[in-house]
Amino acid sequence: MPTSARFRPRRLLALATDSLPARAYLGLVALGVVVLFLAPDSPYAMAPALLTAPLSFLPVVLPFGAGTAGGGAAEVAAAVLYGGWLLLCALVNAAAFGALARRPDRAPAARPRRTLLAAAVDNWPARAYVAVVAAALGTFLYAVLLSPDPGFAGIWPLIAAAPLSFLAVAVSAPAEYSLPWLGTLVFSVGVALAGLVNAVLIGRLTRRIGGPPSRG
Repeated sequence: MPTSARFRPRRLLALATDSLPARAYLGLVALGVVVLFLAPDSPYAMAPALLTAPLSFLPVVLPFGAGTAGGGAAEVAAAVLYGGWLLLCALVNAAAFGALARRPDRAPAARPRRTLLAAAVDNWPARAYVAVVAAALGTFLYAVLLSPDPGFAGIWPLIAAAPLSFLAVAVSAPAEYSLPWLGTLVFSVGVALAGLVNAVLIGRLTRRIGGPPSRG
């Protein structure tokens, strides 16, 4: 478990820029932003939000955002704030890729897979995220299995475990038409796995920015 939870912005920025995976990710996000401006009505305009998920979807639960009504200064301010939020989300995700790409500080244990998965549960940010995904998935299962009108309950686990949760939708869609229960199972398992991947990234990032400095 990390010995310190102190946040270090410089280390976060360094992790987001000092490795090839992190820089490649930032380049991909930048390309998505270019597509957003060139073709705002295209389905690919969602690329920046998808690439910076799940944090980029957090404003969905807020009463304001890039689409704030009113026009004029209010709309411009909302767009600027949302753009700044996407930039912050991109840096956090890039830092997570950078943390994953870095070599461990010490020699790995006898079971490296167990060591990797431990990052999803041995620190508070990752545990909090796992709890959010579990709550969203539990709400979805309750709505589908016990509620007479599930509505759009699937949106919450989809957002919580994005972006990989969108793959769970694609995989479960064919089964949904023939066997609804199988589609629900595949979607739930897919969301759980997507959440686990995100939790590992969060845990690795927490270790890097909260622990003592290490050599790259």
